[in-house]
Amino acid sequence: MVLTSVEKTVQLQKHAAHIRNICVLAHVDHGKTTLADCLISSNGIISSRLAGKLRYLDSREDEQVRGITMKSSAISLHYAQDGKEYLINLIDSPGHVDFSSEVSTAVRICDGCIIVVDAVEGVCPQTQAVLRQAWLENIRPVLVINKLDRLIVELKFTPQEAYSHLKNILEQINALTGTLFTSKVLEERAEREVESHMDAGSAPGEQLYDWSTGLEDTDDSHLYFSPEQGNVVFTSAIDGWGFGIEHFAKIYSQKIGIKKEVLLKTLWGDYYINMKAKKIMKADQAKGKKPLFVQLILENIWSLYDAVLKKDKEKIDKIVTSLGLKLGAREARHSDPKVQINAICSQWLPISHAVLAMVCQKLPSPLEMTSERVERLICTGSQTFDSLPPETQALKAAFMNCGHEDTAPVIIFVSKMFAVDAKALPQNKPRPLTQEEIAQRRERARKRHAERLLATQGQVPAEPSPDGGTRPASPQGDEPKVGEQEREGEAPTSVPQEESSQESFIAFARVFSGVARRGKKIFVLGPKYSPLEFLQQVPSGFSTPLDDLPPVPHMSCCVLEHLYLLMGRELEELEEVPPGNVLGIGGLQDFVLKSATLCSLPSCPPFIPLSFEAAPIVRVAVEPKHPSEMPQLVKGMKLLNQADPCVQILIQETGEHVLVTAGEVHLQRCLDDLKERFAKIHISVSEPIIPFRETITKPPKVDMVNEEIGKQQKVAVIHQAREDQNRVPEGIQVDSDGLITMTTPNKLATLSVRALPLPEEVTQLLEENCDLIRSMEHLTSAMNEGKNTQVIHQKTQEKIREFKGKLEQHLTGRKWRNTVDQIWSFGPRKCGPNILVNQSEDFQNSVWTGPAGRASGEARRYRDFGNSIVSGFQLAALSGPMCEEPLMGVCFVLEKWDLSRFEDQGTSEEQSQEQDDVVTGEWQGEGETPLSRDPDQEQQDGCRELSEKTASQKGDAVAADCYGPFSGQLIATMKEACRYALQVKPQRLMAAMYTCDIMATSDVLGRVYAVLSKREGRVLQEEMKEGTDMFIIKAVLPVAESFGFADEIRKRTSGLASPQLVFSHWEVIPSDPFWVPTTEEEYLHFGEKADSENQARKYMNAVRKRKGLYVEEKIVEHAEKQRTLSKNK
Repeated sequence: MVLTSVEKTVQLQKHAAHIRNICVLAHVDHGKTTLADCLISSNGIISSRLAGKLRYLDSREDEQVRGITMKSSAISLHYAQDGKEYLINLIDSPGHVDFSSEVSTAVRICDGCIIVVDAVEGVCPQTQAVLRQAWLENIRPVLVINKLDRLIVELKFTPQEAYSHLKNILEQINALTGTLFTSKVLEERAEREVESHMDAGSAPGEQLYDWSTGLEDTDDSHLYFSPEQGNVVFTSAIDGWGFGIEHFAKIYSQKIGIKKEVLLKTLWGDYYINMKAKKIMKADQAKGKKPLFVQLILENIWSLYDAVLKKDKEKIDKIVTSLGLKLGAREARHSDPKVQINAICSQWLPISHAVLAMVCQKLPSPLEMTSERVERLICTGSQTFDSLPPETQALKAAFMNCGHEDTAPVIIFVSKMFAVDAKALPQNKPRPLTQEEIAQRRERARKRHAERLLATQGQVPAEPSPDGGTRPASPQGDEPKVGEQEREGEAPTSVPQEESSQESFIAFARVFSGVARRGKKIFVLGPKYSPLEFLQQVPSGFSTPLDDLPPVPHMSCCVLEHLYLLMGRELEELEEVPPGNVLGIGGLQDFVLKSATLCSLPSCPPFIPLSFEAAPIVRVAVEPKHPSEMPQLVKGMKLLNQADPCVQILIQETGEHVLVTAGEVHLQRCLDDLKERFAKIHISVSEPIIPFRETITKPPKVDMVNEEIGKQQKVAVIHQAREDQNRVPEGIQVDSDGLITMTTPNKLATLSVRALPLPEEVTQLLEENCDLIRSMEHLTSAMNEGKNTQVIHQKTQEKIREFKGKLEQHLTGRKWRNTVDQIWSFGPRKCGPNILVNQSEDFQNSVWTGPAGRASGEARRYRDFGNSIVSGFQLAALSGPMCEEPLMGVCFVLEKWDLSRFEDQGTSEEQSQEQDDVVTGEWQGEGETPLSRDPDQEQQDGCRELSEKTASQKGDAVAADCYGPFSGQLIATMKEACRYALQVKPQRLMAAMYTCDIMATSDVLGRVYAVLSKREGRVLQEEMKEGTDMFIIKAVLPVAESFGFADEIRKRTSGLASPQLVFSHWEVIPSDPFWVPTTEEEYLHFGEKADSENQARKYMNAVRKRKGLYVEEKIVEHAEKQRTLSKNK
């Protein structure tokens, strides 16, 4: 096909009904980029012979070397069918789990996707993940079953076996789709039930739920993949062929004389043809008959492969002539059978036609966007579409219509920023010279030549200089100037020299509504921007220029400097982009960090944030080799942070610059980018920083040798007692059941704290509802500050109620009675998986209702210091006593909180200050608050404030002051009390765990198990894939042991097995890091020193060493064995 011009593409962009925005999604190595190559070659951008070898959309060097895609890239293709012309914006995405964030960015700006599945490997873990992502974004999928040639050449299947195998793959994918659909229908049904109950006001328990009814009513037939529906294509991208059954239905309807519609329904499925009666029958009527798909389609392809692989020249010629094809002399003579297959099949069954025809027929255009998807995109957090302001709801029509009019609001979503070399931008490329410029150059060159001749002959003429004098026309003085003019003539738009090596950022975006024009001013909305705030500040129907608008948080204004058409490795400059198109926008690097919503109307809300499958978990600290290059590193890390949607950049309290990535391959790519593109300096990289969590458990019932505790003879009690003594210092009371009582340094307040382990389900629940807890915290703080917050929406209230109900359900029994109502705070960072419970009788406060008894002065005094208690808990939850890592699954109970001595101190202070009328007036003026009603109480509170604030100024400082502010003392005391409460319980470390999916053949299974067991892995299940000799192994592996795991597996199995690692959960390491032998049996079993490796202690000491904390270890273990080695001369 002829290469499409940019002008043609610009014309096609204006017809939204003929645009298809699609992305290619699949597991790693299932053939996405090869398929994309075949589609690109149909547009003449690359040669069809190079399709599959060139991997055109893998433009990075490391992508070509590793053979995997690492970033999503877009290209616009032209396709004509039945007299209609289509523009297909194709986005190729990575399949490796480390780069699943790139899949999220691609899926957001598409309307449909092609799911590619390897015919041999079938449905793999990442296939499930991408299908789920497509489902969550409400985009329609079509299926391509790729690598059919492997069934013929590698597995040597017969057509009948291949058909059964393909049927299995289809069933697996449809089962996945069915699961996603069922969960969605049941969720919606449950929501409707809840709403109807609330409307009717019926008592609970009146109705019985029948969960299946929703499923029966909802039609889901269009969701499933089925060849007769036309949403499945069978291909071999490397050999350049592919077909849908429609192609064969057309051919055979003419040959056999059966209607095309009948063939479309029967070509896939257990139907066979009775040639005598020219009828299609169900297979159960005659056993041993071949299904139509095998007889009419697969057998033909198999016989072609058979002829070419066996080099049966006569048969090949016969097939070629019967199909009416032409085989070139070069291909006919070629020794490689693959070349011949490609030459024949790409003419007979062109893959680009099969795939692009399916895309144009089955995937929606931007005009067909569902209202459900629009509502999901613009409802952030726990909002519903109905709760949005009317101005925002009016934008829904603009999304649905893709309005071209000038009045239509411009809405653009930027899904990621990507870096390109500034030299590659269209405006910086040297433009071709005009005839006049060429003539001028020729004239200048002649003059220069003549001057050089004169100079060599020693006749240097004098030239008049601008100031009226004369100067010699020396060649040295003049040539650089001519050179400069020459450069100007060649590229007048070129960037300055220092900028030419810089990276320029381009936004990868899509226009959802309105026309994006160059030079247009537009709002950039941050993820926290609220249109409500804007509409409250600015009256409706405002007509002020953008510059005069009042400052609104999370909103800035920018200009669309450059618009680009994305063509894989190339960019073409555009003046305007109509709605429904994918584009690149230049000049946004100062306004957009990773993703953003651009809109011409401030009533548009920001789109919901992208959901990433893989959470970043692998951390390394980086520093420059030469300290003087630190500014370049900081600048480079900022650029890297902008260029990668998933990476996180942190500066820790220690001053380390930390890079957080999704996995080893991702880490390697980020470090390469940092060294070679963004910072361009040599950097030192630390060992990976492995995250841990600290927790406590119930006291164990058996010891390390499985003997019941308490029944054996203790021989090392002294040893154990000394250990406990070290943990808790003097001045702290410890009860037998683990209650810690501590007093503040000024002895005015006493706290009693107990630590309890939370049930596993509760910890999980707290982690899952992190966002809900955060929004509860925002609402509470806004209420306390007295802001007019928006009314909590009914749905949010419902979610909070449901969350509370679930907590009550899991926290049952005498120990947890009323605990849920007494929850005071969550931590760390007020939304973590630990809770603070307030059981103090003096002061009741709950995260659900806010402080109780606001009017009473006593409660007010407690509440003033309540924040200090919460801050102490937050600090304790953020860094535990074992190795300063965050806590997880711990409940701290504040049982007693005594401020009576503080009160006495306050009253005595009041008496001593009674004579000083001036001061009294001063503090009374300060101490008045709208909450305090009782004048006596006011005086008392005023004295307390005085004792804190003004006593040091007056010179008669009370004892409290030498220890600092009282609130600070409370924070420190609470923190220490929490830490000691933890230390008197059995402490454990929690390790981050990966789920590991490995596909391996039976002969390397043993080696895979050996590597797993060496790295503390645990196999969960192992199953054989039907029809192949492949095993699928599911295992869990600690993140701490995962570095180098993929390389080791590949080496040990000669590349026959490759793992996919995804962060899964946190798991308690069963061994006690502080364990020492205490009984006779343990001494006999472990020896006096018990120096067999303790996994938890090894991890704990490694973290403590890295953080510079004290580590108890013997440096010299066997002194008598040491000897001094003489230096090698």
